[in-house]
Amino acid sequence: MAAINLKALRERRDATAKNLNALLENNPGDKWTPENQKAYDDGMAEIERITNEIKRNEQLIASVAANALNGDTSEYASQHVKHGGESEETRALRAYLSNGISALSQEDMQRMRARVSPEVANAMRFGPQNAMSTTTPGEGGYTVATEYYNQLIQAMKAYGGVLDVATQFSTSTGADMNFPAADATAEIGEIVGQNAPASAGDTSFSNMSMSVFKYSSKKIAVPFELLQDSMFDIEGYINGLLAMRIGRITSLHFTTGSGVGQPRGIVTAAAAGKVGADGQTSTVTYDDLVDLEHSVDPAYRKGQAVGFMMHDDSIKIVRKIKDDNGRPIFVPGYEQGNPGGAPDRLLNRSLTVSQEMPTMAANAKSILFGDLSRYMVRRVMDLTLFRMADSAFLLNGQIGFVAFNRQGGNLVDVGGAVKYYQNPAA
Repeated sequence: MAAINLKALRERRDATAKNLNALLENNPGDKWTPENQKAYDDGMAEIERITNEIKRNEQLIASVAANALNGDTSEYASQHVKHGGESEETRALRAYLSNGISALSQEDMQRMRARVSPEVANAMRFGPQNAMSTTTPGEGGYTVATEYYNQLIQAMKAYGGVLDVATQFSTSTGADMNFPAADATAEIGEIVGQNAPASAGDTSFSNMSMSVFKYSSKKIAVPFELLQDSMFDIEGYINGLLAMRIGRITSLHFTTGSGVGQPRGIVTAAAAGKVGADGQTSTVTYDDLVDLEHSVDPAYRKGQAVGFMMHDDSIKIVRKIKDDNGRPIFVPGYEQGNPGGAPDRLLNRSLTVSQEMPTMAANAKSILFGDLSRYMVRRVMDLTLFRMADSAFLLNGQIGFVAFNRQGGNLVDVGGAVKYYQNPAA
């Protein structure tokens, strides 16, 4: 099977998107012709075809590591092979994943910032014999090095569109954090006469809190063969699994979390902006999008993070909407995430894809608009990874891994910076 050049596919997609951007910009208003529309439709079809091809090949590459767990040693396994250049932190982590505490020097333990129980400390002094315990993960729990923590956070962004626009920060502890808030959008000053007193105009403050919750990757079982294969990128594989599992659940909670026993998601916290007319349970109109945009105060409609967010299925619907002159309101992006590039745009606003957003259905809050950076994601700078070498795994020829970290999120706003479009009940 020939090697797939994903870079070339992305470049073709970008080139097509730039051509469509130019087509829309050069043919404003009533200059839009049926020929322009055909060129737009053909270009969008080409972008969709290339995008699907990119997704298929990315899925193929991602499946290599999973296949390797079942003993796949085909030529494509080389897609998940290490290629040197690792840091001391990464090397220490790899040693721990492959061989446990007994493989670590004191310097390695410092690099990984060990934080262990007395039982684990005993295992570190006297070697791996305690690893056979069936009740204690005797090979230890570690607070993983900053470098690996940062790699995990970057990888998690692929699973949650909300992380592309939210404000993210880390704290050293998990204590509840309070944010004072005040809605002064209706407050106004006055004119006073000479020597006349100013009127009272006290403002009111509220408090918004943010808690963090402990998330687990669920346990991961890795065969001895992969741990013993020095060419297999075991830390990369574990990193990918952690990002996928923790990334998916936290992205879901940051988007639609109830706020009870879990983070309060941005959809849950947003205010109502526009409800569709009867019969629009699976649609939205051009006028609805304009009304949604203008339901947010102009004070909040500035900045790079202001835009729309919706599920990919909803984007498929809005791509078919045209303005009063028959021009499509959707403009495809190119070189996303790179300097000089542009995201997908809707009504000349940035458009974020979030697969955790509700799809259009009766009463669904399917589209968000506003200053999405007002959503805060907080992480405790503490990713703890346990290596379990007890009989539950050893009898199957495996070593177990599980990771925990703590995260929280909330929309820190009381003035309506983010609002939603809701499909009607019927």
